[in-house]
Amino acid sequence: MSAQAERRAAPPAKKGAEPRGPRAPLGERLAAWRDQHFYSFFSSLGRLAARPWATLLTVLVLGFAIALPLLFWLVFDNARELSGGLREAREVTLFLQPSLGPEQAESFAAELRRRDDVAAVLLRTPEQGLAEFRDLSGFGEALDALQSNPLPSVLVVTPRESGADEDPPLVAAMQADRRVDLVQYDAAWRRKLGGILHFGERVVAVVAVLLALATLLVIGNTVRMDIQARSAEISVMQMIGASNGFVRRPFLYAGFWYGLLGALLALLVVVVVELALAEPVARLVESYAHRFALHGLGAGVAAAVAGASTLLGWCGAWIATARHLAAGRPA
Repeated sequence: MSAQAERRAAPPAKKGAEPRGPRAPLGERLAAWRDQHFYSFFSSLGRLAARPWATLLTVLVLGFAIALPLLFWLVFDNARELSGGLREAREVTLFLQPSLGPEQAESFAAELRRRDDVAAVLLRTPEQGLAEFRDLSGFGEALDALQSNPLPSVLVVTPRESGADEDPPLVAAMQADRRVDLVQYDAAWRRKLGGILHFGERVVAVVAVLLALATLLVIGNTVRMDIQARSAEISVMQMIGASNGFVRRPFLYAGFWYGLLGALLALLVVVVVELALAEPVARLVESYAHRFALHGLGAGVAAAVAGASTLLGWCGAWIATARHLAAGRPA
């Protein structure tokens, strides 16, 4: 084949094409990628520090927006634990007729223990009830003036687990028994309490979702304004061949810092609220003879809040930068 034919067969060279050099080793490319991320990580923090008032206002908005559902959740979680013992209490309290003597009360208790739907029966005599009332009320001298004991015998009956959310048949049977003066069974109240707690859980979830969206929008709008302020710089970077990832990276880390600082401020607000309420809460717990203990935020919850807020900041910045880059304009 002649040289002229070889030239005709060869594909035409692209205009302005330059031969590529050898590709850098994987280790060098990873090192360059790491250096770029480290630079964006700290340079974005420096840009936030360069405008302290604007950054402070944004972080304050984010901090209070995150702290509000966090405080709601903390109150709800303590209320749920406080009500746990109340919901698990299945006892039926039977106040017997005052005319029933100790032998008749013991015979009635033995009769109830033989029922298949009864797990345990505790008999409290009038003397035990009066002694307990004396210790709890502090009216010892007034009680000494009584000529007789006015308290009846009390049977505390524990029904067996049935798995149903309805009143056990024992309650209806005891209400119809003539030996029983009053039946105390708070199942209806406990069901209402469960409904209230379920409603509170749903309210906390809805408020958290709404304020999470608000956090996302605040960070996205803040990053969008930052992009507009740096439009000339972005245009120059794109003209010299900067990729979309290189342009986007500093703004993503800015969103990261906004989310993290907002979460730290929210946790600080929650701690301040806990300290402000520590004294009245301690008096409340003491008035209930320390039967329950309120808790604050744990390390796991704090870490989860910080992680979720940081992720929201990253996503908000991604949405803001992707919108401008997809539109084909620097800002």
